[in-house]
Amino acid sequence: MPAGGYVRSLAFKSLISRIVFLHIVAVAVVAIFLPLVLFWLLNSEIDQLHRDAMRAQAEVLAERVVAQPDGTLSFNLPDSLKGLYSDAYGRYQFDIRDADGRLLFSSHRRSAATALSRFSETISGASVTREVAGKTVRIQVAEDLAHRDVIIDDIVSNFFRRVGWITIPILLVLLAIDIIIFRRAIAPLWKASQEASNIGPARTDIRLPTAQIPSEIMPLVTAVNQALDRLEGGFRVQRQFTADAAHQLRTPLAILRTRIETLGDRVARRALHADIEAMSRIVAQLLEIAELDTLVLDPGETADLRAVCAEVVGSIAPLAIAQNKDIALKGADSPVLIHGNSEMLQRAIFNLAENAIKFTAVHTSVEIEVHDDGSVRVRDYGPGVPEADRELIFQRFWRADRRRSDGAGLGLSIVRAVADDHAATIAVTNLPGGGAEFTVRFRLADQTVSSPSPGGECSRA
Repeated sequence: MPAGGYVRSLAFKSLISRIVFLHIVAVAVVAIFLPLVLFWLLNSEIDQLHRDAMRAQAEVLAERVVAQPDGTLSFNLPDSLKGLYSDAYGRYQFDIRDADGRLLFSSHRRSAATALSRFSETISGASVTREVAGKTVRIQVAEDLAHRDVIIDDIVSNFFRRVGWITIPILLVLLAIDIIIFRRAIAPLWKASQEASNIGPARTDIRLPTAQIPSEIMPLVTAVNQALDRLEGGFRVQRQFTADAAHQLRTPLAILRTRIETLGDRVARRALHADIEAMSRIVAQLLEIAELDTLVLDPGETADLRAVCAEVVGSIAPLAIAQNKDIALKGADSPVLIHGNSEMLQRAIFNLAENAIKFTAVHTSVEIEVHDDGSVRVRDYGPGVPEADRELIFQRFWRADRRRSDGAGLGLSIVRAVADDHAATIAVTNLPGGGAEFTVRFRLADQTVSSPSPGGECSRA
């Protein structure tokens, strides 16, 4: 696609751009044709005024043509009009002719041929025909518009230039006002679009506002809200199914764990116990995901990030020790208050630590480091995370090695869900000496806010 066509296609994707472009075209057309039309109308009106004035003068002169007793015609120009039609003044002139076109009376001293030629070159004139004593006479009156006393011609000559410079700024001002009015008119649509940008899997309760929405757009907004209602219902059913399925699996797993104890083969019993524990962890994570989907974070709630990490280290240390690995807490010594819920944060950090323990090498240490800026870093000494997989690892049930059976790919998806609920960011990098580092940054809370309770609860939707 040519560059110009690409730019035009981008511009025309915007409704405002389309309307502004069409308005500019309309303003350009009006700016060209409006002065021309006004100029034509002015000329027509001036011509009509000249013709009416000349006709009125011709009728006055026609009344001065009278028949003599001998049948000849005489013309008596009043003294008040002699100066007006004099050659010295040169602005007006008249010719009175008979039916055959012969010159009977004239305001100038020229031959008939010269007078007719002079009259035909006059810019504006009029004539009237009268019957006097059975004879037809034609009175022609004309005005020389080039005369110094005629200013209308100068007005007409300057009209186009002046009206053009006046018309274009006025039209541009009207265009600017029109754009402002249109922007105010579609302000409710912008507000609705901003609300729509907040809709996601974790916020399916948001609906587009219908207040002040234009009636032409209302059906679309209503249809979108109805579609969101159906989507929310579908998500609710899905979450409920996941929670119910995970809950129902707990009982069979407990029964299997009890029956395995009766097996005589010690090796088989140990292997089956490992499988049962893995399945129990998956069920617990499914229940955790279902519960997180129903939690709504209180915007004013705060938590101590260091205390949360300390609690996670204490609860997960036995798992690390059982695998001949260590886990250490580093960083800030004083509380680090952030906006968040302690229970949700604990689940996220626990899953990060569990993931690090799973991949770090034997006889190495997993480090959880808390910083005063509201960030927490979890480091391991495993194989690291390929750059191509750094977004995929947060998807549910995604695993780089499908042959491994020690997880279902749910832990990091829980971390991402908690981070999204807290407006936090997650970054994954590989360490120079080997291993991966997960960094989660939370929003610091106002230090004047009262200290959070360690076991704060989220409100349920």
